Amino acid sequence: MKLHNYFRSSASFRVRIALELKGLAYEYVAVHLAKGEHKQDAYAALSADTLVPLLEVDGEKLSQSMAIIEYLDEKYPAPALLPADALGRAKVRALAQSIACEIHPLNNLRVLKYLLRELKVGEEAKNAWYRHWCREGLQAFERQLKRLPAATYCYGHAPTLADCCLVPQIYNAQRFDVNLDGLPRTMAAFEACMALPAFQKAHPSACPDHEA
Repeated sequence: MKLHNYFRSSASFRVRIALELKGLAYEYVAVHLAKGEHKQDAYAALSADTLVPLLEVDGEKLSQSMAIIEYLDEKYPAPALLPADALGRAKVRALAQSIACEIHPLNNLRVLKYLLRELKVGEEAKNAWYRHWCREGLQAFERQLKRLPAATYCYGHAPTLADCCLVPQIYNAQRFDVNLDGLPRTMAAFEACMALPAFQKAHPSACPDHEA
């Protein structure tokens, strides 16, 4: 397997976590988003949406982090990243999508660049945008967690798809100095995840293209 990704990309980080949790070896291919490498012809020839991550596997090219993770979970079912029961799967997917579909799209790199370049907002206004939508989304995430039984991770006592999404979001929230107070279940799940080698190996600081 070959993973085209960027060390700081939340979506790429999600897939790296899933690969590490499942103990799957892969070739790391860096695509520098900040330098626009994803828009260059060589990468556009591989990726129809010119986004990361892109997983090359079994002669196919898979895009979109959530689809890639669910593919990996179906093809390599142990350890499972989704519960065995339909209700449990729905709850985990809801948690994951609260981050992947509600928080992340408002705050990803291309949106932030658009705010700066096209809408001409200042750097502090851009950061205020990020903090507002991230904080609001994480508060909603915390409310969801509080309606679930006590757990070590987001759902239950083993990492799931929800944790694959949560950890990159908290990593970026910390980079932007988002207020993370008053999120006990959320932060407990994050800390539990970061104690595991799989999450540590997938962390941006461990990536070959990492930049300070």
